[in-house]
Amino acid sequence: MKEKLKKNECWSCYHSKLYSFALGDMKIGIIPCVVGSSYAVLVAEQLFVSGCELLISITSAGIITEPQIAKRFALITEAVRDEGTSYHYLPKEKPALLSDELTKYLTENDLWFPATSWTTDAPYRETPSAIAAMKAQGITCVEMEAAALYAFAEAKNKNVICFAHLTNTMAQQEGDFEKGEYFGSLESLALIRSTLNTLIN
Repeated sequence: MKEKLKKNECWSCYHSKLYSFALGDMKIGIIPCVVGSSYAVLVAEQLFVSGCELLISITSAGIITEPQIAKRFALITEAVRDEGTSYHYLPKEKPALLSDELTKYLTENDLWFPATSWTTDAPYRETPSAIAAMKAQGITCVEMEAAALYAFAEAKNKNVICFAHLTNTMAQQEGDFEKGEYFGSLESLALIRSTLNTLIN
C-alpha cells in the first residue's frame, strides 16, 4: 500500500494532510489524526466541498459495555449528543443517526456489529457516574466525533458512516489503547474495502 499512497498537494484544510490511492475504479483519500467533533466536521465540510461523495470515519473508542462477540469494530448507528458541535446542525431534540439510506445497504459482517455510542468532546467528563449512566442505557462505547458528523450529514444531506474501533477500556487496565498490528491500519483498510464493496454491490 505504501507505494500507492500519494500526498494530495491541493488539499488545503487546516492542519491536516490528505493521502490518496486507487481502489479499483474508486479514488480513496485518507486523512489521519482527525480528533474531536469540531475538527472532524471542519474536515468533513472541506472534503465534501472538494468533491467527496462518501465519508467513512474510523475512530478509536473506549468500551462502555463489553460486547459479547470478538469483533472490535462497531458501526455507530446512533450517537448520544454530549458535545457542542452537533447543536449547530440539528435541534437538540433530534437524535444523531446513521441515515436510513445507508443503513439499508450495510449488513453486519465478520468485521463489525451495530452499536450506539456516546460522543463527548471532553474526556475528563467521562466520570464514573456518567459512565455508569451510559452503561445503564446499553451504550457500547465512547468517542469524540460521531454525533457531530451524523448531525452534519443530516443537515447537509451528505453520506457519512462512522465506525468505532474498540481499542481500550478507558485507561483502566494494562495495554489499553492497543490497536493491533501497524496500529490497526491493516484492519481499518480491510473495513474500508468491505464497506465500499457492500455499498457498490
